[in-house]
Amino acid sequence: MGIAENVAEIRERMALAARRAGRSADKVILMGVSKTFPAESIHEAYEAGIRTFGENRVQEFSDKSASLETLKDAEWRLIGHLQSNKASKAAELFHAVDSVDSLRLAERLNTAAGALGKTLRVLIEINIGGEGAKAGLHADSPELERLLQAAPGLHHLELQGLMAIPPFAENPEEARPYFRKVRELRDAISKRKPPGVGMEVLSMGMSHDFEVAIEEGSTCVRVGTAIFGSRT
Repeated sequence: MGIAENVAEIRERMALAARRAGRSADKVILMGVSKTFPAESIHEAYEAGIRTFGENRVQEFSDKSASLETLKDAEWRLIGHLQSNKASKAAELFHAVDSVDSLRLAERLNTAAGALGKTLRVLIEINIGGEGAKAGLHADSPELERLLQAAPGLHHLELQGLMAIPPFAENPEEARPYFRKVRELRDAISKRKPPGVGMEVLSMGMSHDFEVAIEEGSTCVRVGTAIFGSRT
């Protein structure tokens, strides 16, 4: 099937998952993870109704961004690990950075966004499985608390919520307890109502497990392969 047919099928599956959870599918954003795919494929996904796109690398997106300037209402979100020394370029290219995993990075992005006269939307990345090879803050990390407490002073950032990737498992059901933990962490932070902190966005779920993620409260699913096909 082509990209348009893939998008239609995914939206149907999203709607069914939302219905099972007693939720409205309209409350869940479908992000097209367009990393490694050419601008032509992104244009196809845009024509199929995708408006939020996720990219992994600053340089890769920089190289193809000129070919995407006509997609005026598209939202470009950086979902890959970001080194602090690339914060300025990321703030210039993207509307949002979903992989903030330290106060230092948040401060760099805040300074860069301020210099550009913009507000940058951000998510805090949570390493919910405690995996050493993955980026993100542990749920009980003191750095997470420092980041939350610093939020009111980061005037050029809009902290929107959390992003997480559970440990991979062939069976999507094995991701459910991890998704639930992320939702519970989000709820616990929301209950505290820390100043300058929004927790409306819960970005979790990918091509193989997005239905389980929706059932557990995800507000944004990041789908690449199921939209664009296998990466070479």
